[in-house]
Amino acid sequence: MGFWQRLLQLDRKWIFLGIAIVVIIPLIKPLGLPIKPTKPVQDLFNYIDTLGPQSDAIFLVCDFDPSLMPELMPMIQSILRHCLTKGVPVILHGGLYPAYIGIAKMAIDEVAAEFPEKKSGEDYVFLGFIPGVTAVILAIGIDIASTFKTDYYGVPIDSLPMMYGIKNYSDISLVVDISGSSSPESWLMYGQERYSVNVGLGCTAVSAPSYYAFLQSGQFVGMMGGMKGAAEYEELLARKGYPAGKRPATTGMDSQSFAHLLIILLVILGNIGYFVVRRAERKAGMERRKR
Repeated sequence: MGFWQRLLQLDRKWIFLGIAIVVIIPLIKPLGLPIKPTKPVQDLFNYIDTLGPQSDAIFLVCDFDPSLMPELMPMIQSILRHCLTKGVPVILHGGLYPAYIGIAKMAIDEVAAEFPEKKSGEDYVFLGFIPGVTAVILAIGIDIASTFKTDYYGVPIDSLPMMYGIKNYSDISLVVDISGSSSPESWLMYGQERYSVNVGLGCTAVSAPSYYAFLQSGQFVGMMGGMKGAAEYEELLARKGYPAGKRPATTGMDSQSFAHLLIILLVILGNIGYFVVRRAERKAGMERRKR
């Protein structure tokens, strides 16, 4: 049996093993493949980077479930790091659905530990979940304190120093929705169209194409699309000398890139093997007929 025949009959477990190896190795020892930030990510980064301690707050929304953490968790943590580094007041909202609040808590706990000098209620505020979805988006445009009453920890909103002077969207420079669903469109319809608040987003790679029309029209300030977008934001933080944490999206892109390269290589070899073996079989058949 020739090489190409053996390749076509290769047990799939060896393919799974190869994928596992090329995924695990970069996770253990990151390779640092070059990352070139794209315009949507650069626009979002630049908008936040122009803000400072005296700027209006960033309203950061965690709208995704655990299955999307590899793509979206690095986005929310990168923006938190960016805001805390720049001293931008940041309000983290635990999402429009109850399943998301635990993820938001994980994000703020990890990032806040990197900035021990930053205090909850003074430098950032963590708002928990309340039911209502679109009603919540609309209510924020009237009064944040009357909508949420307390922060996640049960402290009255009116008593938090950072919230002095922050009443509604008029005091928010940008809403950033990190989402695994269509919720960014709700922030556009009920937040931007009614209250003229600026909106940016982070989304999964599969959802990103559906939002480019909104980017081109200027309705979104900028966008991070999938793990690649998160890695680009981490790269921009690093280029500026800002804390970028462990850069999980960058490491993930190393693994993803090599997994894709291996799959492409296997597809190419499989197709070559198919035509080589088919040609050999046809030639053998013709020789048998001649006899």
